[in-house]
Amino acid sequence: MNKRLAFLEQHCATGAADSFAFYGLAMEYRKEGRVDDAVATFGKLRDKDATYVPMYLMAGQTLSEAGRTEEARQWLESGIEVARAKHDSHALGELESALAGL
Repeated sequence: MNKRLAFLEQHCATGAADSFAFYGLAMEYRKEGRVDDAVATFGKLRDKDATYVPMYLMAGQTLSEAGRTEEARQWLESGIEVARAKHDSHALGELESALAGL
């Protein structure tokens, strides 16, 4: 049993979790190979905080690794827009590189 996963699931279910907690939960699902749960959690995070730039790269990579290229492209392209708007050149470069690698 993954204690970190259980804790994050419980914490995020309370409604009091911040963006980092949702991101952590999605990453735990990804680590466990639970792609659909990871993507769903990234989606909840996007609904909660669309400006949380790191989720776009990780969601894109998760989907790409699962062979879901078109969905990955959509996440990465959205992340590029957000990174540009936030003037986050580091994230922008990573997102553009990931998109070029699809």
